[in-house]
Amino acid sequence: MRHVDSFKTGVKQNKIYIFDGPHGSGKSTFLNNLLRKFEEYANSPEGVSYEVVWRLKHDHLVGGVHSLNSLTDKLAWVLENDGQRELASEFKCACKDHVTADGYFDIPCPSHDNPLLLIPKEMRRQFFDDLFENDEFKWHLFTEKKYEWLFQDEPCTFCVSLYQELIKKYHDPLKVMDYVFARPYVFNRRLGQGVSVFNPGDKPLRHTVLSNEVIQKNLDALLPGSKRVSYLYSRYAKTNNGIYALMDIKSHNTERLMELHNIISDGVHKVEDIEENVNSLLFALMNPEDKKLLDDMHAFADRVEFINIPYVLDLQTEVDIYRENFGKHIDESFLPRVLHNFARIIIATRLRTQSEAMEEWIGGPEKYALYCDKHLQLLKMEIFTGHIPEWLSEEDVSNFTAKRRQKIVAESEKDGWKGLSGRDSIKMFNEFYSTYVRDDKLIDMSMLGKYFREFCKNDRDILPMGFLDSLLRMYNYTVLQEVKESLYYYNEEQISKDIINYIFAVNFEIGAVELCEFTSDRLEITDEFFEHIELRLQVEPADAVAFRNSVQKTYTTIALPQEMLRDGLLITETSLYAHLYEKCIHNLKEKVLEPFLKNENFRRAVKVFNREEFKTYDRKIQNDITYMMENLQKKHNYSRQGAKEICTYVVDNNIAENFALPVK
Repeated sequence: MRHVDSFKTGVKQNKIYIFDGPHGSGKSTFLNNLLRKFEEYANSPEGVSYEVVWRLKHDHLVGGVHSLNSLTDKLAWVLENDGQRELASEFKCACKDHVTADGYFDIPCPSHDNPLLLIPKEMRRQFFDDLFENDEFKWHLFTEKKYEWLFQDEPCTFCVSLYQELIKKYHDPLKVMDYVFARPYVFNRRLGQGVSVFNPGDKPLRHTVLSNEVIQKNLDALLPGSKRVSYLYSRYAKTNNGIYALMDIKSHNTERLMELHNIISDGVHKVEDIEENVNSLLFALMNPEDKKLLDDMHAFADRVEFINIPYVLDLQTEVDIYRENFGKHIDESFLPRVLHNFARIIIATRLRTQSEAMEEWIGGPEKYALYCDKHLQLLKMEIFTGHIPEWLSEEDVSNFTAKRRQKIVAESEKDGWKGLSGRDSIKMFNEFYSTYVRDDKLIDMSMLGKYFREFCKNDRDILPMGFLDSLLRMYNYTVLQEVKESLYYYNEEQISKDIINYIFAVNFEIGAVELCEFTSDRLEITDEFFEHIELRLQVEPADAVAFRNSVQKTYTTIALPQEMLRDGLLITETSLYAHLYEKCIHNLKEKVLEPFLKNENFRRAVKVFNREEFKTYDRKIQNDITYMMENLQKKHNYSRQGAKEICTYVVDNNIAENFALPVK
């Protein structure tokens, strides 16, 4: 996208853009998608461009239109009587293609020039100045780089030659302009019109110079005695103002790349004695081992722009590739996040184990051993998707500045050049999916672990040691939070009131009795009052006084004078309230499962949910479990079967006991 933006704002340079990446990185898919979208846009009303069509009156031709038709008929008769009926038919059609019903003869510009380029260069600024009012668009037109072509580009050699000859004939530029028309430039990759793609096995054309005999004969008839208007062009003209692409620099494409040298340097191509302007986007795909070809072509050094296409590192993109290849219905066969964890394992093979930017940010990764791998690859994947995991400490979140994020992303340019390719991942997913998909059970983490542990026996270095165990721990933490959140239903209105009372109370001494001006509650300010709320906030007793002082200072220096009095916010809209409220809710959710997991009836009822024996359990247990299952479906996109399976998984494996989260 940065390269696309540079086309509009930077100085125009003739270059070939080479998409460079390892085998199976998706270069061909990327380029095909790019060309398809370009073609769709270029043929849409929003993206349409126009090309020159010269429309000349047949009355100006020697012998007139009837003489032409008569000659055509005679030639066709000769061909037919010589047994060449197909050729005779093609000759008739070729003539008719250029003759309109009202007696005009159309000559399309072979280089697809924009009609505005036929305005003499020295007159264009005055022309546009007279054409447009003095508004914002006109200012952009005269000042921005993306419009420079309107004032600097030259029309093709054919259009210049025809224009000059018509000027000699009629001595009137306005008369000549009467013959200039515009039509939409239709892009068609299959016909090589506007978009042309060459594969290494495509043999070079026998005839490198193209022409049209019918048009040439009529030009000669229109301009007798002049041989200076030649309707000649090359295949490069067919993609002028379009895209010329080479798929892999091998075999015949190596020769084509060599031919592009002069075009890239000077923007022109020689067609017999004529210099043809070439103003196309030049693309090529290249594998790393083919770069040595350019080492021997020093003239290309400053004319090549490499754009890296490494293996996919974005989690969502990798999953979308599976959906594109196997259908979106595959999600229905997985428990939530298991499909994404398959993608995480594939991406882990493509990441380097050392990251200076990550180590500088996090420091010692061992503090997150319960949620992340020792090389922080799982955290890096989350950063690439734009997600900050909730298990990160407040200190690390606050230290994650924009500059640090840019450094991590910039460092990722070195990732994606090894590991499992796109083709490998699709093949492995097909094998995994066909092995484990079932109607009666969703694909879970145990199946994922079994498959990849078996795979790693053949290549022990493909994944960092312990990565699969770390991935399972992160998954366990995530599903545990989902189950807790789905079971949580505290009275949040009362929690809000308690937080407001606490913020108000820290401004008074112990023993005071005050009426809270925000809730109208009568508060007896005692240690027990503070401890009741600080217990929910998980404040250690030894830190209680310091914590109260910190809250009181924030309230009196930021919340009250700036946010409430200056900005007119309510106390519930201040950053202090939001922080304490979120902290309280988080800690309450952490402990929500504790009383249930100690209840053996609750554990057994989870396993028989949605079966007849579930109705034999206590009404409260039924209500709690039903509430939890419904929330898992509504909030976290579990199916009914998936909600039951994940709750059973959490209960059977005592997941809650494995996580004792630090105070946030």
